[in-house]
Amino acid sequence: MTVVLTSRTDINLDSVHRVAWRDENVRLSETALRRIADCRQSFLRLIDGNPDAVVYGVTTAMGELASQRLAATARDSHARLKPFAAATSFGDPLPNRVVRAIVLARLTNFLEGHAATSPRIAEAVAAMLDRSSLPAVPGSGQGGAGEILALYPLFAELSLGFDLDVKERGSLINGSPCAAAMLADSAISARRRLACAERVFALSIEAFQAPLEHFDEALEELWGDAHEATALRNLRELLPTSAHGRRKYQAPVSYRIVPRVLGHAHRALASAERSATVSLQSVSDNPVYLPPDQTHPLGRCISTGGFHNAMAAPALDDLAATWADLCLLCHRHGARLLDARASHLPDLLMVKRSPSDSDGHGSVGYIPMAITGYLEQARAAAQRTFIPGTETAGTGQDDVSATVFLAWAKSDQAGRCLDAALAMLAVLASQALYVTGRDAPPPLSRFLYEVRAIIPPVEADRVLGPELARLASQFTRHVFSAEIA
Repeated sequence: MTVVLTSRTDINLDSVHRVAWRDENVRLSETALRRIADCRQSFLRLIDGNPDAVVYGVTTAMGELASQRLAATARDSHARLKPFAAATSFGDPLPNRVVRAIVLARLTNFLEGHAATSPRIAEAVAAMLDRSSLPAVPGSGQGGAGEILALYPLFAELSLGFDLDVKERGSLINGSPCAAAMLADSAISARRRLACAERVFALSIEAFQAPLEHFDEALEELWGDAHEATALRNLRELLPTSAHGRRKYQAPVSYRIVPRVLGHAHRALASAERSATVSLQSVSDNPVYLPPDQTHPLGRCISTGGFHNAMAAPALDDLAATWADLCLLCHRHGARLLDARASHLPDLLMVKRSPSDSDGHGSVGYIPMAITGYLEQARAAAQRTFIPGTETAGTGQDDVSATVFLAWAKSDQAGRCLDAALAMLAVLASQALYVTGRDAPPPLSRFLYEVRAIIPPVEADRVLGPELARLASQFTRHVFSAEIA
């Protein structure tokens, strides 16, 4: 399959999923190529016809040398400088799907002529997505004001294949495609992770036999929030409709607030999806070319701060905080399931209790301890990402650093911690159903089967760590599966 791009609106969460996650190719439409070519010619006429034009990186040098004007004869040699100087970051590379999303987002500036680059460069960038693997982009050491430390190594190889002309080098390394790509990647994975969390918490609610009134339809209108209403509906779809056999009095707080906390997770997801959609379609080049209009028949070129995406880090931080909160609920649910005074369940280790049975919970009793570890790791990762207070060193203009690389890494870590916590709660809920001889509600039966296929019910103490690791990895694989959710 091939994704055809004509305008900026064609770059969205759906096309990111197709191109970055499912490895589909990209082609620029003839309409887009004509528009790119027309804007390129207008831009060249603009700078050639106005000797006083000040266009950063075109008629001036770059960085701290921006005050130096370039003579017309010096522009070509300046444009041909190869993009190696800033390729200084190193460390663990970003996943290939994220790098593919960056390349796709890079095309946003090109499609409607705002990069003022030539069609050959736009097509060369699109052609990078024909490859199964792309140049490594380090996720660490990204302390630049924009994203050039990541974009230099990504597009260095491409630049070697051309004698770059004016504006073309800047069109590859300026802007914020990394922020757009990381935000889109997190939004896509968050929707899957949230669906998994709803299944696990519904399974825990069923195992605990919490009253169904905690999720009553009437609460949707009483609470008045669309996202909490979504959480309530999703839980009801997973739980039985009959209250037969359930406790007649309220469950602990951690059970009653599940739809509220999941509701905020849906709110954070919606914010991330909205911010990702805006970011993917946002023209972020610097300087940016504005195509011709009645007032400016050759267009105009202006310097901007478009390369600083201010909405990405807060959206990612909110997702990370949500994952940490859900880790806490996993811990509380697990502890309550093991507490016979709260759950009224038998010892979760054995199918039948006898005077000779151990008073402890055996190997399953240690699971909440492990959840605590992942909870604290998630909390540590879920700290607010502030704009770095230390001035960026090395260049006179770049005095503020970008935040998205830090925020994305923390959100990703917190999410993986939640996958582990969810896996452990799923096992405790599975065990509770097993020792009481109950089945999962039909909407959860397949999910319970998948859990038990990796971790069968525990009838005697055994080493659960490797099994829990496999289930947590299975949850994470589902989150990042290329299959359509």
